[in-house]
Amino acid sequence: MNTYIILLRGINVSGKNKIPMADLRDLLNSLGFQKVKTYIQSGNIILDSSKTKSVTCRTIKKGIKDKFGFDVPVIARTIPEWEKAINNYPFSTENEKIVAFTFLDKASEITEIEIKNVGEDEYKINEDIVYLNCPSTFAKTKLTNNILEKKLKVTATTRNLRTTLKLLELAKS
Repeated sequence: MNTYIILLRGINVSGKNKIPMADLRDLLNSLGFQKVKTYIQSGNIILDSSKTKSVTCRTIKKGIKDKFGFDVPVIARTIPEWEKAINNYPFSTENEKIVAFTFLDKASEITEIEIKNVGEDEYKINEDIVYLNCPSTFAKTKLTNNILEKKLKVTATTRNLRTTLKLLELAKS
């Protein structure tokens, strides 16, 4: 059995792709996953699966499509991969409100990109993650999922430091 931290992209945002967490947990349990937990309403899941990461993601994606009627990108990490992502954060974490992690569905072949007008905001691409440090605030930064997806040719979803740490805590409990 593997414990995975699962991230769904673009659910319960601005009234779109609404999935009640209780319904999502019921679906995941019905698909055979165990110890299913969700955290807040934005598509954060911890579960145990006997399947590989890729099969787990495909199963969740198909289940959501069949039950709720829309396609949702699904990204999974193991606990060691999650810990590595946190431990490799290259910027200061002193101000947790400007720290975030953009998880990619696969390692990007592109390692350098140019994004105009980022100001003091910083980013570092590291295989299947982009580390963000955004003093401009996340509401104003140019370092968005859409821009990173377009430039890196991958699927991306971002979580702030607090959520990233809480998901690790839940996965280990």
